[in-house]
Amino acid sequence: VGTTADLDGNYSIELDPGKYTLMYSYTGMLSVTREVEVKEGETLRINLEMEPFSSSFKEIVISSGRYDRTPEQLMVTTEIMRKDLLESKNVVSVETALDQIPGVNILDEEPQIRGGSGFTFGVGSKVAVILDQMPMINAAAGKPNWDLIPVENINQIEVVKGPGSVLTGANAMSGAIYFKTEYAGEIPKTKVRLYGGMYAPPQDTSRKWWNGNNYISGLSFLHARHLDSAKTIDLVFSGMGNFEQGYMGAPVEGNYTIPDSTKNEDVKSNRLRFNLNLRKQSQKIKGLAYGINGSFMKELAPTVLAWFDDSSGFYRAYPGTILLKETTIFYIDPFVNILTQSGLKHQLMFRVMDEDVDQKNGKKPQAHTTSLFGQYLYSKRFSNIKGLYAIGGLSGQQTYSNDSMYTAGGSTKNEATNVSLFLEVEKKFGKELTFLVGFRGEYYAINDEDQYIVPLIRASLNFKVFQETFLRVSYGQGVRFPTIAERKIRYGFGAFGVFDNPDLEPETAWNAELGIKQGFKFNTFYGYLDVAGFIQRYDNTVEYLFGFWDTTGSVNGFGAGFKFVNTGKSQVSGLDISLTGNAKWGKEKAHNINIMAGYTFVLPISLEPDFIYAENNSFFDLTFSYDSTSVNPESKILKYRFKHTVKVDMEYLFKGFFIGVSSRYFSKMENIDNSIYKFEDITSVNGKGTPTMLYRDYFENHNNGNLLFDARIGYEFKEKYKIALIANNVLNRSYSLRPLKPEPMMNIVLQLVASL
Repeated sequence: VGTTADLDGNYSIELDPGKYTLMYSYTGMLSVTREVEVKEGETLRINLEMEPFSSSFKEIVISSGRYDRTPEQLMVTTEIMRKDLLESKNVVSVETALDQIPGVNILDEEPQIRGGSGFTFGVGSKVAVILDQMPMINAAAGKPNWDLIPVENINQIEVVKGPGSVLTGANAMSGAIYFKTEYAGEIPKTKVRLYGGMYAPPQDTSRKWWNGNNYISGLSFLHARHLDSAKTIDLVFSGMGNFEQGYMGAPVEGNYTIPDSTKNEDVKSNRLRFNLNLRKQSQKIKGLAYGINGSFMKELAPTVLAWFDDSSGFYRAYPGTILLKETTIFYIDPFVNILTQSGLKHQLMFRVMDEDVDQKNGKKPQAHTTSLFGQYLYSKRFSNIKGLYAIGGLSGQQTYSNDSMYTAGGSTKNEATNVSLFLEVEKKFGKELTFLVGFRGEYYAINDEDQYIVPLIRASLNFKVFQETFLRVSYGQGVRFPTIAERKIRYGFGAFGVFDNPDLEPETAWNAELGIKQGFKFNTFYGYLDVAGFIQRYDNTVEYLFGFWDTTGSVNGFGAGFKFVNTGKSQVSGLDISLTGNAKWGKEKAHNINIMAGYTFVLPISLEPDFIYAENNSFFDLTFSYDSTSVNPESKILKYRFKHTVKVDMEYLFKGFFIGVSSRYFSKMENIDNSIYKFEDITSVNGKGTPTMLYRDYFENHNNGNLLFDARIGYEFKEKYKIALIANNVLNRSYSLRPLKPEPMMNIVLQLVASL
């Protein structure tokens, strides 16, 4: 039995006496059910309000245009991660959570989006990382500062796929990752998280390098409140500490040509961080808000460049390739926001970031970096021109580096300058069509040696085809300038060296995308399905190339190592499919399921495989091209990419009880540098003093793809306390995603959370 409402929402239905379940549904709105009892001769009047479909998803995307949008209004493909997932998975550093997002891969802390980059030991990221509209990239090396991001106070994570350089700036060649923290709510909030656990012994017990148990422990806290009765002063103070032995051990003891006295007890990882957000909303000047954000971190952590071997030394470092670094870093971010009565918004943001790095082993290099950043944003939604919105601004960054590894220019001191001007305009035409166009001009220089001015454009269109069906088309340009590290580094790491390239040029890219987002509902299951086809074209592609670059022996005995070089033109095309959904059912909607899933196919190819982009300066007299440096040159596939990835996370909740599972699938790595094979050959003939760096057999026998699972189970009680058991890599697989570096074995953690 059913009926249809008229244009004013009026409806009527005749029913026999009895109990009924009425279901109200309307295109674009959430369905509503009501239980009613009809008595003989009775007339019931039932009025109700229906919520828009998109309101079932609380996420508000703020990054793609720096103002609030609902998911279906997006101009480019954007993935959103729920903040509660960070706690449910006991995330300690945010990059581990990002690896669960469709289309995003983290290779040894280095972000890849849609196969837009290979592997460069974390230097020169092609993905921008933004926290509350401020960059979180080490400006001298172009490496994300993951550990500085306050996991305990993340309100939302958004990943924008494709160049986002117009509003975000350089580094956003293949995408951008935005983190948004939250300020105090109406009620003061205090949350404390404690956790403890251990790494499990590998399935191959010969690979266990520690005695007893390998413990993990830590805590985090957050306190948010208003400091005055008028609720105009917001304070958020948070922090965390993480303490563990780590899963990578020191080299096997031996009498090596390259001495390495690192012991297992030296490779522990300890981190302590504090964050502060303070904001004042003026009572005297309406629309004025100002404040300061800041962070301080002290960390002792190892960086392992290569494993000892592919058997019993799988989880040990190769001699001379483990760096024990003690890092002290802080930043201070003052800001002023003014919102006028006409709707004009001014935002002034400044930053001072200071970082000290002391290496405790090897040659014990010292590094000190100071970065100054400022940004002004102007935005307005015009009332006299319906549907018109504009945002523009100016930003600048000055970086001072004093690093004993960056000495190729004759000094340890180097500077980099970056200034940009940008404008983006959006216009709505009716209720269906939205058009956006943007421009950015970038200036960049290192030590005033080479100066670059690069213009960038962006254009996007979003069209509402049907109710909850949205088509989008976008085009964007991106640029990434060489960092101080890429231009100036000259340093030896045991048997390896890293060599400077003073002639390295900026790499540029354009991206085009056609996508469709479809909202759907099946009974009580609501969600969005997003499908996008994309193509990215790169010029002056930068790769991290292994070779024999040094004949003087001034860096290391072999003269072998890595160098950043421009390798010509390349292209990445593919298909991106993602699904987000939520279902609630049962009495008082006690049953709840959340799902985030996606599949990404990429075809990354070299467009100039025979282009000679470098020459070897050693006695080998070699020239370098894609063809001559690839293990699999016939495929034309770029190095260190996965053609197929699948990510799924599902969680079921019922009356405080929850259980969740995450899975990640990476297809085989299609291509790597053949120089890794050559280095294995060289080390195999140098006697016991230089252990053979084994990789060829492992790659050829294990490069079949990786399927990984994580799991969690827990219970929340009294609406304040939660206990959970969390396991990562539950099958305890020993595997590697990037050459010569294993990923962690299974680890299990017991978590306790108190919300007060």
